[in-house]
Order: sequence, then structure tokens, then C-alpha cells
Amino acid sequence: MQTIWFCLIAIMVAMYVVLDGFDLGAGAIHLWVARDDAERQQVIRSIGPVWDGNEVWLLAAGGTLYFAFPALYASGFSGFYLPLMIVLWLLILRGIAVEFRGQMSSPVWLRLWDVVFSGSSLLLAVFFGAALGNVVRGVPLNAQGYFFEALWTNFRLGPNTGVLDWFTIIVGVAALATLVLHGALWVALKTDGPVHGRSLTLARAVWWIVLVLTVVLTAITFKVQPGVPANLVAHPWGYVFPALALFGLAGMLWFIRKQDELKSFLASCLYIVGMLTSAVFGLYPLILPASTNPAFSLTVDNAKAPDYGLRIGLAWWIVGMILVAAYHYHVYRSFAGKVKIEVSEKGY
Repeated sequence: MQTIWFCLIAIMVAMYVVLDGFDLGAGAIHLWVARDDAERQQVIRSIGPVWDGNEVWLLAAGGTLYFAFPALYASGFSGFYLPLMIVLWLLILRGIAVEFRGQMSSPVWLRLWDVVFSGSSLLLAVFFGAALGNVVRGVPLNAQGYFFEALWTNFRLGPNTGVLDWFTIIVGVAALATLVLHGALWVALKTDGPVHGRSLTLARAVWWIVLVLTVVLTAITFKVQPGVPANLVAHPWGYVFPALALFGLAGMLWFIRKQDELKSFLASCLYIVGMLTSAVFGLYPLILPASTNPAFSLTVDNAKAPDYGLRIGLAWWIVGMILVAAYHYHVYRSFAGKVKIEVSEKGY
């Protein structure tokens, strides 16, 4: 049962990265692909009806983590207290930037909120990537399953790591490049005119950066966390996950060159899912490795909730996910097609 919940949480995190990832990417490129107020509103309108709904997956994944693996929730939220507060403030700033922009008419305020929206989106992508890097690398857990990490120490790997070191920074940069590419493809899908052209041009350029970072990140991950390649060798069927990432990466370039915006965006979704599931498969059964002593690591077995609660909770989880899926289907179906430049009362 704990393995089922492990897979369900991985799916929810992947859904969050795919869905909220494109609007984080759109925010990060907001000031680069849009040159005037009308074009910036076009970018915001491309995510306007869905950006807040996409964040439901983050809340749902956090709630499910608390229910299914309470030991991991307690350890992670206490150990990552500082970066979690930073992420919370960035989410708040990003949300109010989108909403306040639609209520301001002064060019100074509009420019300020545009910068806040773009900057907070960019930093969120980096911090989410660094968080993944911490999970893959491991944290300094003690015998009781708790830890604390400063934002940075000496930027080296070892028992005294910080949230940011050379490995997690590389993962953060790779996450930023991936979400910039993902967001550019989404904006190209939802817009036309100059914004559409600049987004495709940006996507073509960033694809090469993502390719290089994918190769580099894979190589150093195998060195930093030997359990990842060991799991692939022990269970060859797991190669299907990196294969998904490779197909997605190749598909993006193929469809970008053909100017097929929908298929290139779907290929980007496939790449993200493939990369995340590769990391999850490589770590299993670990859910939070210990950099101090492997015996202190949190696994699906020692961090899980009682079996009875997991069985009962699964029934309610299925009902909840059906409702969430229905909501997203309705919103995205209603939001299909290219956005218009006309300004609405809320600015999107």
C-alpha cells in the first residue's frame, strides 16, 4: 500500500510541474517575449484562467504527503523551513502581481508588477529545482529522522550541506531552463503575432541548453547518488522512464521545427514527466536519503502512515482526483484556442 501512495504522490508532483510549470515559465519569459503593455497582457492572458487552479496540485500533493508519509512531512517541513518560507513568499508575490496588475493604470506600477511577476516566477523555478536536488542528493538526517540545513554552507557535498551547493544549483538551473522552454512553448501555443514568433525563437534556443543540461545532470546524478543507476541496472524495465524523457526531448525539437505548437508542448510535458519519474524510480524505496548515515534514510516503509488509514484514504483520494480532473477538463476545454489582446477588467 505504501508503494501505491508513493506512486500517487509522484504522479501528483509531476502533474503540478507540468501544469504550473508552464505558467511559471511564462512568467519567467514575460519581460523577454513581450515588448509593450498589450503584448505583456497577451502573455498574462495565456495563463490567466488557469494559473491559480494549477497550484491546487501543489496543495493536494502536500496534503497527501502529510497523510501518507507523516514522518517525511514532519522531517522535510522542519528541515527545509527557511527555503519553504522563501517559496511561500514567492508564491504570494507572484499571485498578487498578477491580480494587482489588472487593478493599476499607472505605468510605474504596471512595470513594477511585471518585474515582480517575472522575477518571482524565475526564482520559484530555481528553488523547486534545488528542492529536487536536495531530495536526490540527500540531507543530513539524524537518528531520529530530523535535520536542519542552512540556505548554504560551503557549496560542497558532504555531511554539512546547505540547501544550495554546486549540485543543487545545477539542478535549479536545469529546472529553470526546462520551465522556460515549457513556458515558451505554451505561450507560442496560446498566442499569435510577435509574441508567438519570439516565443518559438526562444524555445529553439533554450532547447539546446536543456539538451546539454540533461546530459550533464544525468552524469553527475549517477555520481552523487549511486542508487539511481543501481536501481536501473537491477530493474531494467525502469529504463522506460528515461526513454520517455528522451522521446520528449527529441519530439520537442522535431515539432518546433515543424511549427506544430500543440505537439511540441505535449512533447515538453512528456520530457518533464520522464525526467521526474526517472528520479523517483531511481530513488525508490528511499523518499529522503540521508547524507550522514544511510541507515537514517527515510523510506516508504519507515515513514508511512498505518495501513488501515492508507486503505481508507485511497477511496477518498480517488473521489477527490475525479473531481479535480473534471474541473481541469472543463477549464482547459473552455479556454481552448488563441488568446486575444483586448484588455479585460482584471487585466487578463
